[in-house]
Amino acid sequence: MVFTRDKQFYKSLMTLAIPIALQNLVTFSVGLADNVMIGSLGDNAVSGVYMGNQIQTLLQVFSGGIEGAILILAAQYWGKRDTVSICKIVSIGMRFSLAFGALLTLVCTLFPAFVISWFTNDPEIIRTGAEYLAVVAFSYLFFCLTQSLIASMRSVETAKIGFYVSLISLVVNVGLNYVLIFGKLGLPALGVRGAAIATLIARVVESAIIVVYVFFIDRKLRLSLRDLLHSDRTLLRDFIKYGTPLIAGQIVWAANMMSNSAIMGRQGVDGVVTALSLANTLNNLAYVVMNGMSGAVGIITGKTIGAGEVGKMREYAKTVQVIFLMLGVVTGGFLQLIKYPFIALYNISDAAIGQSVQFINVLSVTSIGTCYQAACLFGLVKSGGDISFVFKNDTIFVFLVVLPSAIVATVLGAAPWIVFACLKCDQILKCFVAFWKINRFDWMKNLTRNAEGR
Repeated sequence: MVFTRDKQFYKSLMTLAIPIALQNLVTFSVGLADNVMIGSLGDNAVSGVYMGNQIQTLLQVFSGGIEGAILILAAQYWGKRDTVSICKIVSIGMRFSLAFGALLTLVCTLFPAFVISWFTNDPEIIRTGAEYLAVVAFSYLFFCLTQSLIASMRSVETAKIGFYVSLISLVVNVGLNYVLIFGKLGLPALGVRGAAIATLIARVVESAIIVVYVFFIDRKLRLSLRDLLHSDRTLLRDFIKYGTPLIAGQIVWAANMMSNSAIMGRQGVDGVVTALSLANTLNNLAYVVMNGMSGAVGIITGKTIGAGEVGKMREYAKTVQVIFLMLGVVTGGFLQLIKYPFIALYNISDAAIGQSVQFINVLSVTSIGTCYQAACLFGLVKSGGDISFVFKNDTIFVFLVVLPSAIVATVLGAAPWIVFACLKCDQILKCFVAFWKINRFDWMKNLTRNAEGR
């Protein structure tokens, strides 16, 4: 049977996926508003902010590893309705996330120009990027706090709060962007620095809202400040044991993404960095639905395995694969339909427009693979308990396939779109590995402990 007949699966999938997807859409809209407003300032402004946001990408990837560990462990405990253990897991994850955020904030505020120079040797892009990074780095701690608490709510199937937080952030960020970038309401025009200030204020507002909700309104976890000050050594060991390959995998992926920017940033062809920014922004839009559904599948998987319903999970896994393959085909077609209207939103050079079209054409093909393998490997394999497999798989592809092929293509003087295709080739190749792994059904592992086990 390809599609499960369990109606509760589809109901849970939609109930969880819609608010997560809407949150992702709002988050995307914040980035899009930044890009479009900054895009009116020209190619250098777009490129500088894009490079400045590479550290935010690193933070998101590392924080994503922490959130993944929280979600995977907490969702399985939610299947047993063990909220005491979930509170302890959340507090452990939050400490790790805040520590990393503090480290990045320190480095980026003290040495912004040096950090940007990792990704490009263009002095004007370095200057603009450093101006943006020196301010936006102060938002990192607030981002870490917000994402950890949103993950705690998702793990107990309270997904709507993340959407509401992001929606308010969108309004604050876009409004302040308009005022601070262009100098409205009697304020000076601050350009990219204004965009950074707007992002910082929006992050503070996000944190305030989610803290109030989690600590004073939520009735599922009843998380308290006391929970954050105490830990459980056994659960800490579990978090490190299962979280380490997740975080390591995210670090590998961060290294891949930052290397992508560094490789493309040194192509020596006009408009490449600007086009890369546009293509990645559109890429994020295309994956709004995929990320929402993938997150929902992960929660369902963790809850089902935590409850010991392995037979039901095998049935769900077959359905998930078909759904995401179909979604990949739709996503690729969507990118082709929207590419020209999307590029028209930006005031960029003809060279950047041409490069953008080529990059989006590549994404139209690779998105089919991304929707299948990335969603299934996270939503099923990782969330099902076989965390180290995905880390090993990503490491092999990044360092033995993706980066070497892109470097060789660059050395041989290949066109930027060919180099870009090399950087995305794993999205197709990993589908074969994902299909083999998922259908062996050896990834379903219950990671929870009984209370007496601690």
